[in-house]
Amino acid sequence: MQQNGSGEAPKGEPPALAFSPLSMASSRVRRFAQEGRAVPQPRVMVVFSAASDTHETGDAMSTSDAAEKEFRPQAASTPNRTLGKPLHTFNASQEFPEVISLNVGGTFFTTRLSTLRRYEDTMLAAMFSGRHHVPRDAEGRYFIDRDGAFFGDILNFLREGQLPQRDRVRAVHKEAQFYAIGPLLESLEDTQPLTGEKVRQAFLDLLPYYKENLERIVEIAKVRAMQRKARFAKLKICVYKEEMPITPYERPLFNSLRFERSENEAKLFEHHCEVDVSFGPWEAVADVYDLLHCIVSDLADRGITADQQCIGVCDKHLINHYYCKRPIYEFKITWW
Repeated sequence: MQQNGSGEAPKGEPPALAFSPLSMASSRVRRFAQEGRAVPQPRVMVVFSAASDTHETGDAMSTSDAAEKEFRPQAASTPNRTLGKPLHTFNASQEFPEVISLNVGGTFFTTRLSTLRRYEDTMLAAMFSGRHHVPRDAEGRYFIDRDGAFFGDILNFLREGQLPQRDRVRAVHKEAQFYAIGPLLESLEDTQPLTGEKVRQAFLDLLPYYKENLERIVEIAKVRAMQRKARFAKLKICVYKEEMPITPYERPLFNSLRFERSENEAKLFEHHCEVDVSFGPWEAVADVYDLLHCIVSDLADRGITADQQCIGVCDKHLINHYYCKRPIYEFKITWW
């Protein structure tokens, strides 16, 4: 085909087709389809742009993609997946009213929300902070599954710092431990009878097997009473403060409270008295009668009645003219 000097096509001939990427791509796709071959997947470059630029026309690459859709199935759309959900935050001011009605183990109380939140590090402040669910009873009162006999003392301290009466101190101290009210615990431990208990415990710590010996007393007395089918049982208990095998009348003959013996000589004085339980020795101002008082008191706290009396001393001969001479006490344990 020739052109004249003016550059126009001769009359009667169709105009020449200009180079078109669309026509080449379409013919290539048709040829692959006729030959039964798979259409090769085009390499697509994704360009992120503003929303206003996403609908431009005339792009050869986009046009070829549109043509290829005639011969390949529609791809399944990928569902949108949320990466996370917003956290639900509690608003404490909306969670509880200003006046709180409580049901503590069947006993009812009414107090202000600020009273329960008086101290931040307590269990009550945490319960009514809005971070936890607090159950309600049938009447809508907030329920605490705890004996309410001493909860009034807890509220009185939270309201105005009032401490309970002496006969209620131990029980309120136990409740304060449950509710983790540190200021109340500190105040109670500085009052009687808890202060005296701390002093007494400092003495009992000198006897490492004190609690174990108490358990032995109870167990032996129980077995003997059951064997004899009796209302009470008797035990022999040795309570001695010093290891020296001398009486108070012989003590002035020595310059110190303890013998200066060699290891071999010391073994001659070691023995076990023929008793059920032994307490001692210890180094403290508190004497034998103080320890006897502790034993009887601790048994009474467990509901066990105990009477004691001295019935003599251990007369076991040790060496030369020395005898054991540790005091022996008879305990009478009454069970009913």
